[in-house]
Amino acid sequence: MKYLLLIHSNPITWAHPSFLHTDEGKALPKKARDALAAQLENLLKELDGNGELINAVPLDPPAKTRVVRVREGVRATTDGPYSEAKEQLAGVFLIDVASPERAEEVAATIPEAQFYAVEVRPVSVFD
Repeated sequence: MKYLLLIHSNPITWAHPSFLHTDEGKALPKKARDALAAQLENLLKELDGNGELINAVPLDPPAKTRVVRVREGVRATTDGPYSEAKEQLAGVFLIDVASPERAEEVAATIPEAQFYAVEVRPVSVFD
């Protein structure tokens, strides 16, 4: 069963990977940020090692977002996030696991689950 884990975060909390080269994301002490980064790295190694990880990607910050809408055949493109919020969609994991319970178990071990949320969404298959 394939699941997309949508990782919601606030980059200020622990230096989301898209902010590693900036001063943002330093609300937690360095030791705590390092522990969270190690937790994430260990999870990725585990999922890759047991064949459950299909892909995992961080997303750039919302400031780099472009939103495209088409109304009456006219395309309008704007800068910035789809919605104004402190939280953002920070990244995604695509996993292939044996059960919904395993998908939830994986989601619970993603560091952002401690601060915000990880959405577990089954992947549909087109017929």
